[in-house]
Amino acid sequence: MPRIQLALPTGQSAGVFADFVRAWHTKDSFILDFASYVEPPVRDEQADDIVQQSTVVSRVRIPPSQVFELMKALEQQLTAWEAENKPKQ
Repeated sequence: MPRIQLALPTGQSAGVFADFVRAWHTKDSFILDFASYVEPPVRDEQADDIVQQSTVVSRVRIPPSQVFELMKALEQQLTAWEAENKPKQ
């Protein structure tokens, strides 16, 4: 497998904040919609639930072949984060 070098476009080094991500798929790709809340939640009396208005701040499409690589990378990063942020006893 070739080594991949990434270039980060100017002005994007801070990234985009997202409160949550919604994952879904089509036949040919997995789609990750990263979204941020745009206002406080409100109660919908007719539906008897709470509605949280949100806006997608970034949509990322990946081929199915990359999903396993993404899962492994997230697991590695979560393990490292847990080790670094473990409560001291």
